[in-house]
Amino acid sequence: MTALSVAGLHLDTRHQISLSRLLLLITARYNWRLDEFCVGQRDLARMWNVTERTVKREIKFWIERRVVICKRQGVRGRVGAYRLNYPEIYRMSEPYWDHVGPDFSERMAETHPVKETKVVAVDFRTKATANDQTDDIPATENLSWRAACKRMRELHPEHYRNWISLLTFGNDDHETVVLNARNQFVAHYVQTHLIPFVNEAVEATLGPRRRILVQVLQ
Repeated sequence: MTALSVAGLHLDTRHQISLSRLLLLITARYNWRLDEFCVGQRDLARMWNVTERTVKREIKFWIERRVVICKRQGVRGRVGAYRLNYPEIYRMSEPYWDHVGPDFSERMAETHPVKETKVVAVDFRTKATANDQTDDIPATENLSWRAACKRMRELHPEHYRNWISLLTFGNDDHETVVLNARNQFVAHYVQTHLIPFVNEAVEATLGPRRRILVQVLQ
């Protein structure tokens, strides 16, 4: 919440108002056990003293800025559910951590969703494949996974190029997305260090939260 606050106060007026409203929503109604908020537009309009039309614009703004992720669309009178996108909040707020204080910067660095590591990226692709940058999105019948890969390539190009592009789509039973790695080293690195990025892209493109399993291709 401190990260959201300091980012909002140092960005433009639009972000200041929008993130202030989000912070009120978080402190009042965020379900930390389920990691989501599920509040009707009428209730939000009353909380913020605005119209329901403004509420719709705010939620759209959060999703476009990737501050929140839609877990479940609101349909047929059912209220939608959303969760905070922690990697994006860290990325957006990181330039302003020092304005809070060096102790805050240290704490945030220690709890970063994807910490910097000493592991050296190893290119397991053939030379021809490594040099071909025209389209490194994997060929698969699952168009949603292709969309997730495109999202990760755009948002995290280095991580995607060195690691995630080495994965192939295995299966999605709507509870678990299985991704295949060619060896244990790649599987372990992605599962240990990059899974927040994969989770965000999968939720944004395949739908509500699924468990991500990276396994070695047999």
